[in-house]
Amino acid sequence: MSVDLTSLAGRVAVHGLDLRGAFHPESADDVPVLPTGRIPGTLVLVGNVGSGLWAVFAQSGEANDGAPHPLNRWTQRVLDRIAAEVDAAPLFPFGGPPYLPFQRWAMRAEPVAPSPLGILIHPEYGLWHAYRGALAFAERLALPPRAERPRPCDGCPDRPCLSACPVTAFTDRGYDVPACIGHIDGPVGGVCMTGGCLARRACPVGAGFAHNAAQAAFHMQAFRKSNRSG
Repeated sequence: MSVDLTSLAGRVAVHGLDLRGAFHPESADDVPVLPTGRIPGTLVLVGNVGSGLWAVFAQSGEANDGAPHPLNRWTQRVLDRIAAEVDAAPLFPFGGPPYLPFQRWAMRAEPVAPSPLGILIHPEYGLWHAYRGALAFAERLALPPRAERPRPCDGCPDRPCLSACPVTAFTDRGYDVPACIGHIDGPVGGVCMTGGCLARRACPVGAGFAHNAAQAAFHMQAFRKSNRSG
């Protein structure tokens, strides 16, 4: 079937999702080949901005069945169905190892760049966005010119994200995950667990897109569970 980005955006928006840029892959992009053995003509990234998907996901069967990885399972169900409707191959950032290079693809698709926290920062949405999957099309869809915008961090000399963490988990040396987990598991970690990462919230870019309380708590609980030992 014939598809364009406008109609595709409407299909994903029903589920609280957003198109997060697209590009025409080359062999160096490491996009999986199609069943025909050819590199896809177009890769369209799908994700979410702010809490746009939360109202939809929170009412889903996956969010309420008590089984592991509810957001991943919901994402796969939704994008598998859309992919079948538009004759595309669905790809996901989970299910590995090995994992597909979604961050590299994102930097090809739209003007995002690594932040001091390691999360990709968007010039409008800040740190409040995510990539949930991608749709690989055989054909080369018509794409708008890529918008080039400067990385917001380059004009932020104070970098409050690096000083807001209570246990200084973010430094120039990287992210100290054990220190973070030890803090949120402890008696004073409740603020982070209920409101979200304080370092992430300290970034002034895209503050209006910050997750609501329910979504913040969901992601923090999932993060803590996935990084606990034993």
